[in-house]
Amino acid sequence: MNNPRTIIQKPIITEKATILRESNKYAFRVLSGANKIQIRQAIESIFSVKVESVRTVNVPSKPKRQGLFQGRRAGWKKAYVTLKAGDSIEIVENI
Repeated sequence: MNNPRTIIQKPIITEKATILRESNKYAFRVLSGANKIQIRQAIESIFSVKVESVRTVNVPSKPKRQGLFQGRRAGWKKAYVTLKAGDSIEIVENI
């Protein structure tokens, strides 16, 4: 298994993620090759909480253009993690 800090890249701080925090759900940008079991184990080991469920979304790449040059923005993976009742992640709560 990869290092847990490699799998969980950063928390996602958006309006939707802030609303979901009220129902004990947190959003993270994760390694593209990580599966739900690896994400669950990484969250539990980094933050010392119990995970109830993990949902993942593959965010597709987008075409981008700067002047005459065309390229693509890389796709990435997002994970929505639901914690068991009574658990919370304080690092994300303070933002």
